[in-house]
Amino acid sequence: MSGPVHQSESDTNLTGRRAEWQARALDAETRAQLAEDERHFLRQSVSTPCLNAIAKAEGIFIEDVAGRRYMDFHGNNVHHIGYGHPRLKKAIADEMDRLPFAPRRYANTTSTALAKKLGEIAPGRLSKALFTTGGSDAIEVAVKLARTATGRHKTLSFWDAFHGAGTGASALSGEMLFRSGPAAPMVAGAGHVAPFACYRCAYGYQTDASGAPPLETCRLTCARMVDYVLAREGDVACVVAEPARAVPFVPPPGFWRSVREACNRHGALLIFDEIPTGLGKTGAMFACQHDGVEPDILVMGKALGGGILPIAAVIARADLDVGGDWAFGHYTHEKNPVTARAALTTIEIIEDEELVENAARVGAYALERMAAMQARHPSIGDVRGRGLLLGLDLVTDRDSRTPDNDLAEAVLYRALDAGLSFKTTMGNVLTLTPPLTVTEAQMGAALDILDAAITAGR
Repeated sequence: MSGPVHQSESDTNLTGRRAEWQARALDAETRAQLAEDERHFLRQSVSTPCLNAIAKAEGIFIEDVAGRRYMDFHGNNVHHIGYGHPRLKKAIADEMDRLPFAPRRYANTTSTALAKKLGEIAPGRLSKALFTTGGSDAIEVAVKLARTATGRHKTLSFWDAFHGAGTGASALSGEMLFRSGPAAPMVAGAGHVAPFACYRCAYGYQTDASGAPPLETCRLTCARMVDYVLAREGDVACVVAEPARAVPFVPPPGFWRSVREACNRHGALLIFDEIPTGLGKTGAMFACQHDGVEPDILVMGKALGGGILPIAAVIARADLDVGGDWAFGHYTHEKNPVTARAALTTIEIIEDEELVENAARVGAYALERMAAMQARHPSIGDVRGRGLLLGLDLVTDRDSRTPDNDLAEAVLYRALDAGLSFKTTMGNVLTLTPPLTVTEAQMGAALDILDAAITAGR
């Protein structure tokens, strides 16, 4: 049975185009592997059935069973340092020899070193950490901490956001794919407002021809609504948000400053979900640093394990260390020295190889190229992003800004044929999130592939 189709940050995987591509592109060995996968895994939307079968991952490339290589401009945002970085693999192996595991109630030097390092790189006064094995759990730890610190239980977040698949994280999220049907009802007290999305403003304001937000007219209505809801509710513990949306959408100037001030006025803590955007993806170590706004709590994950091991972290101000009488996480692998070593080495690689700077440099080049593509292709309604979080918004008509899901899907499979893997978000946005190691030449080759695929039309 197939259920309703909801917009999502992930590709739609039960379409005629996907079936046609698989019938044409996959060999017998791959089909057999996909069939075996389907026999043994529970089905869920956007994860099953699988697109293809992967045999190798190295650097910016993944390779399928048939030996075809693809530049991976998706990677679930875990591959900031590229797949299989030699320095990271050696560090993990050495740590397994030194200390393969540490029970949660014992300290170990590697986990402590990671917590200290996170305090050094985090913005502002964030200095004390807890670790989990995934971002969804880390989000829920952050909310528990905010509830304890404020004595309140309500949360405020944004429609269309994704904060994780756990029951609490799904309640914060704004994607119906994770909130509706058997997942409901969600956690009580989880409120939502419309997100910033200047190209398709929920409040009816439209960007000008240059794509700039109409700030003189809208006066940051999206941020003012956060202030309004916090005032009306009166007892919200925290605002949970992505500082740069993974769709992607970049916040309009002044948005986060306004939200920060609203939180201060109404006694709510500000939690930034930097799970996909942190550790350099946007050309700064953390996306919130572009806006000069410090959260009270920051959550990171995905790339923290270097694309090999799962680890996530919550880091907060020292004065929010108020949970000594409660167990917010106490996860079995919370202070696992091997996952901590993976995270610590990943951060060191990002710093030593100047990958944040590379993301900013190559991302600026990509945005310039994408703007030139937009000038030639009427089907590109909007170009947006920061660093290596990039998006091309495809439309049937620039005046109506109607999303062109059909063209986006056609481009997706043409790009795969040409050796480029990425994902579509919300059906029509070609979303590019390559590793921070990507070169300008590789980015140029990827954009050449997209240019040709868009030129070919539907």
